[in-house]
Amino acid sequence: MNKETIEIRWHGRGGQGAKTACLLLADAAFASGKHVQGFPEYGPERMGAPITAYNRISDIPCTIHSNIYSPDYVVVVDESLLHSVDVTAGLNPEGAIVINTPKPADEVRPLLKGYTGGVYTLDARKLSEEHLGGYFPNTPMLAAIVQVSKVLDPVRFIADMEASFKHKFATKPHVIAGNMNCLIQSMKEVHA
Repeated sequence: MNKETIEIRWHGRGGQGAKTACLLLADAAFASGKHVQGFPEYGPERMGAPITAYNRISDIPCTIHSNIYSPDYVVVVDESLLHSVDVTAGLNPEGAIVINTPKPADEVRPLLKGYTGGVYTLDARKLSEEHLGGYFPNTPMLAAIVQVSKVLDPVRFIADMEASFKHKFATKPHVIAGNMNCLIQSMKEVHA
């Protein structure tokens, strides 16, 4: 896919960090010289409620200021949303969907309403519990969408995220190491 602007839609539940991952992706893209937008769609703000967030990442200024209705990529942070939300609505068949699930892509494809594009999966629960000591699916899913979409150079992305984590967690070096290991391992384990 060779476009000037890449659009990504995130689906998650309140408290899982989809909004945070969306904003981290925007920060990393900005740090690499891209024009960016990263914003949530606010609905009923409560823990566990479905939420949607959006990224536009471009080499040219982003002049559109609306939700994303025909994304190039979709990230599903909570697999249970496949049963209640049309996560593939408007999804470009030349793009892909990345789903947090331990299941292989072939097993979740029947839940995607006939979507014919790329389907990638990642067991974000396993990776976050292993590297972060708890269930924080946003970190592995952030790495997964960067790996699948190629919207950012992976080496630069890892360096920018490390700088961001060092600033954010200056007094907690173990948190930095856990997040970095989680990002790197997630980029290796996301698969079609």
